[in-house]
Amino acid sequence: MVSTQSTLAPRGNRRGERLMWITTERVFYAGLLGDAAERTMGGHGVYVSPTGAPLSIRIGGGAWQSGELLVVPPQVPHQVKTEHRLVLNLLIEADSVDPSRLPHFMQHCGPVDAPAFVRCVREAYARLLDASGSGSFEGFEFDSLFFDEPLAPRAIDARIRAVVDRINADPAAQTSAEECAAAVKLSFSRFLHLFKQETGVTFRAFRAWKRARSLLRYVRQSASLTDIALDTGYPDSTHFSHSIRQVYGLRPSDILAGSRRLALIQ
Repeated sequence: MVSTQSTLAPRGNRRGERLMWITTERVFYAGLLGDAAERTMGGHGVYVSPTGAPLSIRIGGGAWQSGELLVVPPQVPHQVKTEHRLVLNLLIEADSVDPSRLPHFMQHCGPVDAPAFVRCVREAYARLLDASGSGSFEGFEFDSLFFDEPLAPRAIDARIRAVVDRINADPAAQTSAEECAAAVKLSFSRFLHLFKQETGVTFRAFRAWKRARSLLRYVRQSASLTDIALDTGYPDSTHFSHSIRQVYGLRPSDILAGSRRLALIQ
């Protein structure tokens, strides 16, 4: 069971409008894709067409492909387009799951044929949409709702897990690799090597992704972009904008504008 807080969309939301459910390790987003350029996420990404109309994807600037279900592994540059106003998107944190034990269809890259999963996501969306009016998803368990069972966790060295948990708890903290190495009693070089070995990414890339991901918790706030940049750990709005565009393929201002009618549950 997941404890939730909510920020409801404006009055007048109708069935078929937008919502986002965020936990420390998962995101479900049903909303606008926007005119996104190439993006590079730090989690396992899944895109589902809400209507059956195909989504289009190109991986790393390659040829366009299409399908109702798209799967993108972590740190893979890609661009997604849709003619429909909404897209259903799941994001599974790479540090939280064993990649070798993910469902078979999630161990691919690009369009995938998994009709039972597509139906499950659409049905889950309908259930969450009905529940979003109450402002709580209390009683829903993310993995069981979308995958019918908990996803197998990733086994990570306890010292690296402590650092991962520290960053997850406060992505905005200005914690250096040197500080983390000292905290877990490893030499700097050994720490960097072990961190990449255990998580699959460099310390710098991991921290950058977690910081960019934390923006999702601010999309319904009325604060200025400068304030959000500082609150999420960026030194200034210029660096913030550049980093967010690299991750999401959109400017921060466009992300916030597209979230105005979003019901946010976290």
